[in-house]
Amino acid sequence: MTDRTILSISGEDRVSFLRGLITNDVDKAANGIIYAALLTPQGKYIADFFVVGQPDRLLIDVASSHAPTLAQRLMMYRLRAAVVIEECDVIVSRGTGPTPDGALIDPRHPQMGWRSYGDADVSDDTDWDALRVEHVIPETGIELTPDTYILEARFEALNGVDFKKGCYVGQEIIARMKHKTTLRKGLAKVTIDGTAPVGTSIQNVDGKEAGTLFTQAGGEAIAFLRFDRAQGNMTASGAAIRL
Repeated sequence: MTDRTILSISGEDRVSFLRGLITNDVDKAANGIIYAALLTPQGKYIADFFVVGQPDRLLIDVASSHAPTLAQRLMMYRLRAAVVIEECDVIVSRGTGPTPDGALIDPRHPQMGWRSYGDADVSDDTDWDALRVEHVIPETGIELTPDTYILEARFEALNGVDFKKGCYVGQEIIARMKHKTTLRKGLAKVTIDGTAPVGTSIQNVDGKEAGTLFTQAGGEAIAFLRFDRAQGNMTASGAAIRL
């Protein structure tokens, strides 16, 4: 996976340092893997990533497009913590076939296969867009953008947020959304007859904007919807959409 970058966090404070910043519980990554995000203080998305626990370090598996921003934010929060943050030469592979030795099961969904970290690419030819659409798995830079609130992007269903771990950046906003409101917007799977560019506005039968169309595969798509408007037959640049 040439579009992934691995950041290494080493040092005696590595677990406590990351625990106070990200949406998931770093302790769960001991000898394993978790999915998480770093947010702004206002609860908005900065980057999503996997954290892999190793005996002497934590590996952060992040989209290369977001790696510089994530590394910069982590350095900003480092202050006097005894941690070293650096990029390292580890190759990320993924697949849905037989699990290679040492590979880890993707924590977001059982059907998302495995991820492997080593010195060779052992990925298979899985149709990842079709798999993501089938299980409504958002992708960095497509469904996940700086305007995203992670609960609207299904992070709870994807095991990407822990409501018992304690504080993290943006935690107050996310907790309020979880406990005091009903989500009125969010990602969902729709049927689509035709195609339209990613980012196309979805209109309902009354001509009101009902959401935005994203990844498409096999007559289905991921869409971000206003649930109160996403009723009946909808359209997106000529394509017919239905929840």
